[in-house]
This record gives sequence, structure tokens and C-alpha cells, in this order.
Amino acid sequence: MSFTLAIIGRPNVGKSTLFNRLVGRKIALVDDLPGVTRDRRVHAAKLYDLKFDVIDTAGLEEVPSDSLEGRMRAQTELAIGEADVILFIVDAKAGITPADITFADLVRRSSKPIILVANKAEARGAESGMYDSYQLGLGEPCPISAEHGQGFPDLRDAIVDVLGEERVFPDEHEVKDPDSDAVAVTIPAVAGPKDDLIGDDIDDPDAEDIPAYDSTKPLRIAIVGRPNAGKSTLVNTMLGEDRLLTGPEAGITRDSISVDWEWNGRKIKLFDTAGLRRKSRVQGKLEKLSVGDALRAIRFAEVVIIVLDATIPFEKQDLQIADLIIREGRAPIIAFNKWDLVENRQMVLADLREKTERLLPQIRGIRAVPISGERNQGIDKLMAAVASTDEIWNRRISTGRLNRWMEGVTTHHPPPAVAGRRLKIKYITQVKTRPPGFVISCSRPEAFPTSYVRYLSNGLRETFEMPGVPLRLVLRTSDNPFAGRAKKKR
Repeated sequence: MSFTLAIIGRPNVGKSTLFNRLVGRKIALVDDLPGVTRDRRVHAAKLYDLKFDVIDTAGLEEVPSDSLEGRMRAQTELAIGEADVILFIVDAKAGITPADITFADLVRRSSKPIILVANKAEARGAESGMYDSYQLGLGEPCPISAEHGQGFPDLRDAIVDVLGEERVFPDEHEVKDPDSDAVAVTIPAVAGPKDDLIGDDIDDPDAEDIPAYDSTKPLRIAIVGRPNAGKSTLVNTMLGEDRLLTGPEAGITRDSISVDWEWNGRKIKLFDTAGLRRKSRVQGKLEKLSVGDALRAIRFAEVVIIVLDATIPFEKQDLQIADLIIREGRAPIIAFNKWDLVENRQMVLADLREKTERLLPQIRGIRAVPISGERNQGIDKLMAAVASTDEIWNRRISTGRLNRWMEGVTTHHPPPAVAGRRLKIKYITQVKTRPPGFVISCSRPEAFPTSYVRYLSNGLRETFEMPGVPLRLVLRTSDNPFAGRAKKKR
């Protein structure tokens, strides 16, 4: 991108609405309640022929630095330092407040180019508020309506004026990075009664030549868990900076924030999410939006790290979160956080591993790693488990190997007889990856006992070394070409 633009202003002036308008999608949470945004969010944006990065920030407030609002203000000040140009937003409908005057002085001291933007200019009586904004000493205001998309040609011209055409327009002869464009990703739905399999299709299931796993490809990881489990602290430790807002208060994170990271030369996109509480405790529109944002991050991710508080692990909500991730077909990893607070670690670890196997039988072999996000302990082991699980999640098994295995399994333990007729299995093939999905051609699939299907699934997991990832098995019968035909008379 050619430059970075930060959106700054007091709470509830429309910063996140403008951010969504520039990005072209409703990414940031928007509500009438002041102070919805807490973390700073960076995303690629476009305004007509201008392409740049835009930073959404928390509303500036005059509060002590050790309070939650004070830490939010510190994040905003970091965004000011990262930006090349600042959009200082005021509410033209409400007029200029003492807070606007105070924070105008703050952005002026940054010595960065500033564009004064009078938002909500479509409202009745907004002209007086727009004229009042001249007292801020930031030049002529640019009237816009972020919600209705008005005034953006003037905003585009104002950005070009303060930065210059050489800065905002990249060299036309510059070679374009083929990997720079965003790729549209189809999010699979949860497998329901009418769905067969979820995951990525295999082009040729009968092919024996299977490409090797690419351990250098970019990876998307979502960090999820109950409130106050230490998710944001873990992400900050991974990044090596205070990128996300943290503190002792539960439920600080609201938006799902994505940040870029690199581990052992591999590009990774991390998604920090809001804490997921029980559905009965989710109250208010804002928390429902936060939960919905977290669920979208889970569906978009490839590997999901479930952060559990090691001092109070395996609450009912922890198990429900794990079950949701498994049903979505994502690759789960359990991180027992706050391990530095645990005494008698060997005994506790053995107990946690036993509970993991017992309480999550639907995904045998799930990897669980003790970590301390605050003290940077166990992060490398956690990432090694992530890489290993992602490789299994992408695993492809040839049809020949599968059918040789199936022949041995059915010889040792054949399918049972139902209503006096023996069930028959014809063949098995893998048709999906991410997660691995298999189709078994058989007679009377509706008559197969659940216990036998589970036996086959466990055998697949053990024989082909696929622990800790969801497996999908679908039983189908081949169509009878003679069905529906009347018998010929002799």
C-alpha cells in the first residue's frame, strides 16, 4: 500500500462506520453505544483510485492512564505514530465539544498531516457544527456522511492534497506482486442432516500421486476461549509487542482483530476473538455482535487454538466451544494457559490429559500444550503442535491404500447382519480434505449401526495417523441401473 491513514476522534463520532465504508465491508462493530471499538484494527482500503491501509481506533477520552480507557488511548496514540496521514473526525450534528479541542491539540503535536472531517453532515442543523470546527485550527473541514456515503469525492481530493500525488499514486510501471490481491474464501457451513461432507474437494480421488504437504504456505489461526482466559496476552507475546488491549477486566476484546505474524519463516495471520460465554448469558446487541464476529473468525481460520485457564479448565463452556470447532471442521489445539500459576505440574498435567481424552471423545488424540502467555513459556511447542495438526488436517490418502486397509478391517471384523441380511462394503475413497472426508460405498447405508461406523472412523484415525482432527465418513449406495424398469415379458 502507498500510505497508512488513521481515523482519530472522540467516542461515537462515526469512526468505525467510516472505516467500514473505506474497507468496503462491515468488519468493525458499529453501535449507538459510545466506546464500542477498543483495539486498533488495520485493513486494506480503497477510495476511488486511492489504495491504502486504514487504521480504526478507539475513541479518545480524558481518563487516568492506568484505567481501561487510558489503555485504549495508548493504543490510539500508537496508531497516530504509525500513520502517514490522520483523519480527525468530529460530529457535525453534535458540534464541537471540549474533548474535541483537547484531542485536536494531541494530533497537532504529532506533526503528521491532518484532515479535519465533519461527519454526519447530512443531519439537520449540521452546518453550524461544521462551521464551529474551524476553531480547532486544523483547516477547512471536509463534510461527509459515512453512513450514507456522501462527500467522499471531497475526502479523496483532500487526501491527495495533503500527501501529494507522488505519494498516493504508486508507480504505474512497478511490478505487481501476484500474491498481494485478497483471495475470496468460501466458508463451509456446519454439516447438517442433509449435508454429506464439508471441506475442500479432491480433484481426482483415484490418483495415486499425492503432492507433499507444503510447510511454507501461509496459515490462518484463530485464538478462542472463555472471557479472561488470556487470549490477547498470548497474541501479544507471539508478536513481541503490546498490539492488543489487555488487562484484568473480563471481556475487553470485542472485535475479532487479525494481525500478521511470522514463525520460523512461515507467514501466519492470527485472529484474536472476543470471549465466548454461554448463550444464556449473552445479553445485549453489542455482545451478540462480538460473538458473531468470533464465530466468523473460527469459520475463516484453518487451525483454532482453544485457550483454557489451567487453574479452572474444562468448564462446560470450554467443551461447547471445542464441540463447535469440531462441527465446523476446523483443526483444534488446546492451550492450557496460565501454567505459571499451577503447582505440582506433573500431577496436574496428567490429570488434564486424562480429562481431555475422556471429555472430548469425538476427536481422539487432540493435542494439548501447557503454556504461559504472560511469561512466554511453551509458545514454540504450541506452534509445533499447530503445524503438525495442520498437516494432518490437509492429509490426502490414496484410494488404493484405503481399500487395502478396508479389506483387512472387514476381514477381521465384518459388518453385522441386519434383519437376517449381511451388510456389504464395496469400496472407500477420500473425496475431501480440510478436514479429511471419506465416502464408503455399501449396501443399505441407513442400516449400518453407529457403533460400526465409529469403529471404522477410529481405525482410519489410528492406521493413517490422523489424531486430533475431525474426520467425516459418509455411507452411500450405488444407484441400481435397473431400478424402476419393468420386467420384460417372455
